[in-house]
Amino acid sequence: MTESGSPLACTRRETRKRERQERILQVAHRYFLDQGYAGTTMSAIAQTLGGSKGTLWKHFPSKDVLFAAVIDRVAQAYRARLSQLLDEQADIQTVLENVCTSLVSKVTSPDVIAVHRVVISEGGRFPELARIFSELAPRNTRAVLAAFLENAMKRGLLRKADPLDAARALMSLCMAGTHHGLLMGQIIDFDQDDIDRDAAFAVDLFLRAYAPDSRPATSI
Repeated sequence: MTESGSPLACTRRETRKRERQERILQVAHRYFLDQGYAGTTMSAIAQTLGGSKGTLWKHFPSKDVLFAAVIDRVAQAYRARLSQLLDEQADIQTVLENVCTSLVSKVTSPDVIAVHRVVISEGGRFPELARIFSELAPRNTRAVLAAFLENAMKRGLLRKADPLDAARALMSLCMAGTHHGLLMGQIIDFDQDDIDRDAAFAVDLFLRAYAPDSRPATSI
């Protein structure tokens, strides 16, 4: 018989714990998207899961912590994808086009648009909501992209500049078209051609601004 303190038993407990947390995050994700932050309660999530509220609180002691875990779960998966695309051995324009296509596809997905709308509509009442989203999603993604751009600057592929500012500029360009239109309700339907155009537009302007022989704009 396996002893409760054996490595095998501990591994099984950890596996069950991770599976339980994953199930909680899946259910909470749908609640936050469908009901908003204010409309989501720990009691409703616990009821959907079929367990006690105490069990839920043992895994996630507050709604803030649960929301952060939901955002971090999605953000981590995307950052892993982004890291795969940031190939320092490949042509930089091709890499940036792939990255921007991936980014535009991500931020225009229904779930991400829904999360952005939740943060915008409820961030005033729940400042912690906006902070959590900013730190776990765009800020961390920007840091991953900035590390790649900084190395490209050191290799002479881009002009020297603040890599975080450069990453912010590229991400902002990516989100200025279809993403902005969806977020504001100005457009409903779009296709891959729209995503490709947004990505190409962003990369073209970015490379014009950060080409090795370009000069930063000066204030008048």
